[in-house]
Amino acid sequence: MFRLVQFSSNKKNSFHLKECAISIALAIGLVTGVPTLDWPAHASPLGPVLPDLSVLISGPPIKDPGALLRYALPINNKAIREVQKPLEDITDSLKISGVRALDLVQRNVRQASRALSQGRTLILSSVAESKKEHGQVLVDKLAAGMEELQRIIEERDRDAIAPKQKELLQYVGDVEEDMVDGFPYEVPEEYSSLPLLKGRATVDMKVKVKDNPNIQDCVFRIVLDGYNAPVTAGNFLDLVERHFYDGMEIQRADGFVVQTGDPEGPAEGFIDPSTEKIRSIPLEIMVAGDKTPVYGATLEELGRYKAQTRLPFNAFGTMAMARDEFDDNSASSQVFWLLKESELTPSNANILDGRYAVFGYVTENEDYLADLKVGDVIESIQVVSGLDNLVNPSYKIVG
Repeated sequence: MFRLVQFSSNKKNSFHLKECAISIALAIGLVTGVPTLDWPAHASPLGPVLPDLSVLISGPPIKDPGALLRYALPINNKAIREVQKPLEDITDSLKISGVRALDLVQRNVRQASRALSQGRTLILSSVAESKKEHGQVLVDKLAAGMEELQRIIEERDRDAIAPKQKELLQYVGDVEEDMVDGFPYEVPEEYSSLPLLKGRATVDMKVKVKDNPNIQDCVFRIVLDGYNAPVTAGNFLDLVERHFYDGMEIQRADGFVVQTGDPEGPAEGFIDPSTEKIRSIPLEIMVAGDKTPVYGATLEELGRYKAQTRLPFNAFGTMAMARDEFDDNSASSQVFWLLKESELTPSNANILDGRYAVFGYVTENEDYLADLKVGDVIESIQVVSGLDNLVNPSYKIVG
């Protein structure tokens, strides 16, 4: 069975993500009008590798990267979620034509305001002790912001709703992050000396776009999630601080993914100057409901066919690691961003979930990923916040 593996334009282990996905789809009959072939399923001691993907579908998928990141936080506070959900529902309300949209938005805001008023004490009780004062300020801003949004609706200023919604959801996300008290688990000892992101970080990737009169420079904001992928996100952030990606070209842009990270020369990953060997990291997958990630095996290899990943390939601009076809633990520096959904990668039934390590999402300007072409240049990737969450940074080591 083909798998999605590392890309190399000049080297032996080249691959085509779309072709690999089609191969998987053919094997399990995912493509409309293509019958399931009577080939034996690839098997392992844990059972058949190819699951019935219908079991993964559990209602409308969340596709917004901000919402995915909020729900991926290691918290359990129903009160803040009851504020969050109606604010997120404003997006769907605004898709309705005419004045009915504003009526629906008003209902969303009233529901969120009521939830905040009734749940305020429970929300603040879950904020980490060291962040109580900050959490109080955020909740006050959230309450005031909802009053402002209510006035915007009363004034029928439809264009001002979405920006205010985004602001309020940022407050919600910040409150939820303040509920996380320290890093929630220990990374396995065998990986604990690698660069680890114990929390989250935000980076800006500036790309010089060639041969496109409509866009020349574009900055993509990316949130890296170390709560659910500390090894993977830490590895990437460490490479960012080494300026590994600065000046590197986009190496694949086929409408299915955008990919980069294959350095010049025979190596297919980052050569650690302290060892003069490629630094590779394990496959790292956090399953919803688990307290720690799974390392070194795909979910299908473990027989966990019904498992949902905490960081799914649902959003346009989902960021993940590429790896060698036959080695789950061979990721190094090659990364890819998934673009639009297709019949091969539907949200909540995604053939990539549990096979590749997602560690972040593009949260601003993600739509412009579709405009990137092979040969466009990453001018720089700069850390905006969260560098203090990086543990064991190798870029500080001389040699």
